[in-house]
Amino acid sequence: MHNKFVIEALDSGLAEALKNKINLKTKPQGSLGQLEDLACQIGQIQSTLEPEIRKPKMIVFAADHGIASEGVSAYPQAVTAQMVQNFVNGGAAVNVFCRQHRLDFEIVDVGVAELLSEEGIECCKVAPSTQSFLTGDAMSQAQCIQAIEVGAERVAQAAREGSNLLAFGEMGIANTASAAALMAGCLQLDVAECVGRGTGLDDQGLQHKVTVLEQALKHHQGDHSAQQWLAKVGGFEIAAMVGAMLEAAHRRMVILVDGFICSSAALVASQINPLVKQYMVFCHQSAEQAHQRLLKALGAKALLDLSLRLGEGSGAALAYPLVCSAVHFLKEMASFDSAGVSREHS
Repeated sequence: MHNKFVIEALDSGLAEALKNKINLKTKPQGSLGQLEDLACQIGQIQSTLEPEIRKPKMIVFAADHGIASEGVSAYPQAVTAQMVQNFVNGGAAVNVFCRQHRLDFEIVDVGVAELLSEEGIECCKVAPSTQSFLTGDAMSQAQCIQAIEVGAERVAQAAREGSNLLAFGEMGIANTASAAALMAGCLQLDVAECVGRGTGLDDQGLQHKVTVLEQALKHHQGDHSAQQWLAKVGGFEIAAMVGAMLEAAHRRMVILVDGFICSSAALVASQINPLVKQYMVFCHQSAEQAHQRLLKALGAKALLDLSLRLGEGSGAALAYPLVCSAVHFLKEMASFDSAGVSREHS
């Protein structure tokens, strides 16, 4: 199934050339910090010393989760469909930030239970919701592959339209439970280390969520591949993001990774093909307590730390201007020679 996602390693020879170009800019070496690493990474992804961002786009995948019926979220399941309508109406935080930074926006229904209207939505429904993974699999392997294909196809379409940078977001009540279970399964960690408050559980709610997920992980325990874990405890929107990330890397696109749930998709994608990480920009470290640990496991250093815990792709949209700045300084900043500035230290 993964043979189609052939991903090339980035060219280390080009990395040297990019670093030399960056070091000749009118600044002390290394003084633009993470922006220098980012400029180097994007140049390598695009195989050029003159990278550019074309038709950047935010794709938000939405789906419902059977595990919501176990009371692991502070919100009822109906909120998924209500928020999808809010996205269509342009009223969510991610809409605001995408408008501000001129990111195209698309919302994809991979499995929302009850949408009032499908207008303004890419309808790619695998099923009306996953099953509760407390005592069974969230989805069949066939459904998992179908959801992965949905994500890959939306990326292929964006590529056909000329995009070379994509940000991904998600919407699905109870999807932090799914992300925590994925993290625990794929990294073989205790559930308690992976569970957070999600949309705002109190202490009692948090303890209940831990208990439910411990029970679920006990049921599913065993030596499973990342894709098997995805089918067992994942969500359709998370599976779609996995496919989207693999396809985007296959097409040498820059991938902006949002918060905890997107990072759980990044974890699965990177266990399927480790080279996918070379194409990823980790946008922020969220307030969800396990996210820091997950980023560490991915060997990732996030661009922002704003105590965000909203999801939707909001953190990726906020980090996007930094990505633009990295590309612009590489292309437009003067070199010592061109500016006639001395490189000698006094």
